[in-house]
Amino acid sequence: MSLLATATIKVPSIDYLAILPVLILIGGAVIIMTVTALIPGGLRRDATTGLSVTTAIAALLSALVEWHRVMVQGATTTIAHAIVMDGFSTFMAIAVTSCVVIASLIGHDYLKREDISSAEYHILALISAAGAVLMASANDLVVIFLALEILSIALYVLVAFNPRRGESGEAALKYFILGGFSSAVFVYGIALTYGATGTTNLTQIIDFLGQNTPQHAGLLYAGMGLLIVGFAFKVAAVPFHFWTPDVYQGAPSPVTGFMAAVAKIGGFAALLRVLLTAFGTQAATWQPIIYAVAVASLIVGALLMVVQRDVKRMMAYSSINHAGFILLGVEAATTKGVEAALYYLFVYAVMTLGVFGVISVVAAKGDEDTTILSYRGLLRRSPFLGACFVLLLLAQAGAPFTTGLFAKLGVLSAAVSVGSWPLALVAMLSAVISGFAYLRLTLLSVRPLGAPSDVDELDVDTAVSQPMHHLGATLLLEEEAPVDVAVRHVPSSPVALSGVAIATAFTVVFGLIPGPILSLAHAATLSLLG
Repeated sequence: MSLLATATIKVPSIDYLAILPVLILIGGAVIIMTVTALIPGGLRRDATTGLSVTTAIAALLSALVEWHRVMVQGATTTIAHAIVMDGFSTFMAIAVTSCVVIASLIGHDYLKREDISSAEYHILALISAAGAVLMASANDLVVIFLALEILSIALYVLVAFNPRRGESGEAALKYFILGGFSSAVFVYGIALTYGATGTTNLTQIIDFLGQNTPQHAGLLYAGMGLLIVGFAFKVAAVPFHFWTPDVYQGAPSPVTGFMAAVAKIGGFAALLRVLLTAFGTQAATWQPIIYAVAVASLIVGALLMVVQRDVKRMMAYSSINHAGFILLGVEAATTKGVEAALYYLFVYAVMTLGVFGVISVVAAKGDEDTTILSYRGLLRRSPFLGACFVLLLLAQAGAPFTTGLFAKLGVLSAAVSVGSWPLALVAMLSAVISGFAYLRLTLLSVRPLGAPSDVDELDVDTAVSQPMHHLGATLLLEEEAPVDVAVRHVPSSPVALSGVAIATAFTVVFGLIPGPILSLAHAATLSLLG
């Protein structure tokens, strides 16, 4: 009896500000779900979108409060050192919550067009975003895994949330099976790392490796390699990219944009924290792996991008190529490299959401009209939408006066500064190749309606035998081009257009004035590397 009387449960102290963005995102999702269940007929789409945007803005404001505290008081850990609040975690929270605002606006038009009155899209997007924010602030491999599953499981359901679209169900099944396999690999990596170091806490791993020579180096390196494999799957890096084209094409367009932005932020956030903090002393071991993955991602993404005739598959390979660029900053493993990678992550996420916002509008009802010929004369058919699309595509190609230019220059400079000039050269060549695909789609969008085509008689099957200067013309063709695509009206709602406008404005404004985002990325990098 006395034993029971004296027994206590030790509860770790909790700094709620450190997890406030996560709590707000999950709380917003729970509120939307509860209110939808209690009101007969559910919430109206406008109300659901409004609640989702309000939740994301509240989480963004809490992340900004976190940033101010970190800049004044420094980094802190909480919940038995499993969660860290530093500049890095708050920077990622700012990026993720900003993306949720845009994704909520873009998704509204899709839900209205497909006559989907349920709130699953917004609920699952908020939960998935909470997982991404938690991945950035996790200071323990087990917490990273839990956050990874929160992010991923919501995405699996999001891909298939439209029951009327069979392709979405198939894409979700592929994503789920391969995602489950990658999660198993990741857990095995955690187990091996624990076996080699005796802990899963990142800070304790740093201390162990800094003070001891691992007796089981093979065990440690195997665990490290499996962790990299798990992260590489989430960021769509070669050779763990095979799910990407089919899932990007099959998923509803707003979901594809959300997945391309938020999943990549979460995956790279955890990858950077694990490699550069826990395994910072083992950089000579993991850098060659990242080098090889970066080269493969750059080459495969660029080469396969230019032969796609479906714009969503094209953007899938674009995402793979961009992952290769971000890996340049990771491989450098320097302050300059991490700063460039963080900047690249933020601006890429925003611009790709804008691109998929346009894709969602142009795809029309059923989300079926996704061939590149669907964009012929877009600037004339919908001047505002077409102008935004052109600017966002040029930004992805790295055009001047956009955030894309500074993103690419940053990672290239970081690679060259550590002597990885062959990797930088591969990246520049891949930028030229992928730029061809972006410019092809751009020219198609600005092409005047009814303009005569000098390629209408070319045979698509002979594309591989054409000289390079004819390749762009040949790749514009489909076996049966729709005859009405050049005159079809492109309807869109002000809500969706506002999301695209925000992404475009961000891309252009911070391309002209890059200082604020670069300063944030620099401060976040200093916080991460200590």
